[in-house]
Amino acid sequence: MEKAYMLISCEIGEEQSLSTQLKKIPEVKNCLITYGSYDVVAEFVTDTPSQMNEIISAKIRKLPKIRSTITLRVTN
Repeated sequence: MEKAYMLISCEIGEEQSLSTQLKKIPEVKNCLITYGSYDVVAEFVTDTPSQMNEIISAKIRKLPKIRSTITLRVTN
């Protein structure tokens, strides 16, 4: 199992819309709107590292209105 958290900055006022879009992705287990340097924090889980890479690059980072992301991959 692969787990990661993504810190996301989005365009002003798009936090709720982005959160709604992220929650539609099955691998996203939790999504929080935050105040501060980042607007949204998403937690997601995949079975393999290659699935994790696909989620990050093809599903999440290509969503409209995202300005920047930082991904924190969890290790045990």
